[in-house]
Amino acid sequence: MKLTILGTGDSPGTPVIGCHCRTCEHARKNGWERLRFSILLQNNGKSVLIDTSPDMRKQLLNVGVDRVDAVIWTHSHYDHFAGFGDFYRVQSGVNVLSSAEVLEDIGRFMYFMKYRERQVEVYEPIKIFGMELILIDVNHPPMRRSHGVVVNFRGKKIVITGDTNSEISQRSIDEMMNPDLLIVDAIAPEGYRLRKHMNAGDAFSLSKKLNARKTLFIHVGHFYQPNSKYPIARDFQSFHFHENLALDSFL
Repeated sequence: MKLTILGTGDSPGTPVIGCHCRTCEHARKNGWERLRFSILLQNNGKSVLIDTSPDMRKQLLNVGVDRVDAVIWTHSHYDHFAGFGDFYRVQSGVNVLSSAEVLEDIGRFMYFMKYRERQVEVYEPIKIFGMELILIDVNHPPMRRSHGVVVNFRGKKIVITGDTNSEISQRSIDEMMNPDLLIVDAIAPEGYRLRKHMNAGDAFSLSKKLNARKTLFIHVGHFYQPNSKYPIARDFQSFHFHENLALDSFL
């Protein structure tokens, strides 16, 4: 199984339009950016997206994906579903999975598109293309429901927190324990007081609590200085998971 982090940025991405902070100016001058968040899972010749970023077209072209076989939506914020139309227009019968609440909320925006909805129960495993996925509840005000995703594959475990603050239920914590890879919301460094997201201190605390082997920050804003020493994921950073083998990183 291959996992690719297609985008690591928060809702405006980096550089931010109209912002001339040190980070945004460094990005413009040096030609780098953070695209909005999505993750690609590939196994058995199939492609599954966790969220569909507004930068979806560029992301799929970059990784050479011609067809999306399934989508999992974590919540109904624009930066997590708006790119669905980028591939909807060139293929039909896209399978879309999430909880009833998330499907209903996004459906109000997607009423003009036809796709196959599959309502799934939170905390119950989904078997898909040789992978096991579990939706968990997280806390992302003011969303009425928002999810993280736990991926199990041949003894390897990946936890994707989704957008959340640190107030995660014990039931979800229990599902998240002991990941080989933790991909965690950390929108800003320590010192930022946040209601919807975690800062770096919160993310490190969660990583320690979960006993994560490797941790990467995603949903990262322009608040981090260029060349930060934090474990910030990179757009298009990929990992390969093998049965009974260590985690390989393709950087």
